Amino acid sequence: MKYSYLTIVLLFSFQWLPAQTPAELKSWLPAVEGWAVAGETEVFNPDNLFDRINGAAPLFLENNFREMTSVDYRRGDDYITIQAYRHATPEDAFGMYASERSTELTFLPGIGGEAQGDGESLFFFAGSIYVKMSSHSDTNVKEILPAIARGLASKIDSGAGYPAILKVFPAKDKKPYSETYITSSYIGHEFLKSVYTATYESGGRTFQLFVVDAGSGEKAAETLSAYLTFTGQPLDLIKEGNILIKDRYNGEIPVILKGSRIIGIYSENGDAIANADTLLKEVADKL
Repeated sequence: MKYSYLTIVLLFSFQWLPAQTPAELKSWLPAVEGWAVAGETEVFNPDNLFDRINGAAPLFLENNFREMTSVDYRRGDDYITIQAYRHATPEDAFGMYASERSTELTFLPGIGGEAQGDGESLFFFAGSIYVKMSSHSDTNVKEILPAIARGLASKIDSGAGYPAILKVFPAKDKKPYSETYITSSYIGHEFLKSVYTATYESGGRTFQLFVVDAGSGEKAAETLSAYLTFTGQPLDLIKEGNILIKDRYNGEIPVILKGSRIIGIYSENGDAIANADTLLKEVADKL
């Protein structure tokens, strides 16, 4: 039996991670000298998340949010708030983290799958958990926040990292920290779901490489059928190999159908990307 590169990555990297409970998450918080973990814990679900984060809640729900545990470290009037958002899958947690990733923050190595912060706040993902940490203190917590985050992340998932599909995206010309995961409505189309993307810059042109993971060959064909119906193109174009989608809103989008996945290139400016077919084939051959 032959295995693709991605299949091997999945076989060796996939872990069954149980859904962490609020009690477990609290128990995993490391001890910090001079600070104490507060006794009370707040728990929010999809029905009442609006009570805590209001306008931001819809994006969390879109990323299959399940539960948020909020607990504080306290030292007198100072406190550090830990908000641990549990999502349905590690991909959803990564997607939520990536949607809030900021170029204004500093990336912090060795914490979960990826982390960034500014000395007063810190954000990371690990397993199916997206963690947001914020300090409310007049004292310097720049060293305390990463220490807490490392301890908690190692308990949630010591092997946390990007979703396996993103490992097959070529490194050449890829913009650092540009990888994302989008649950639905990629480039404005509801039928484009479970989409992994990364941004590239080559020859003065910026574009996104994307992979739609439809889950099966039948569903991938259904996705292409919906797209071609939208564009008014004939359905007999659906076949393994290269297809050119003529999207009136997003320009021409070259794609390759490979089993349960659709690999494509999207340019926001509608630019034709040199060597697009070569890039698509490189990814398809690894899937």
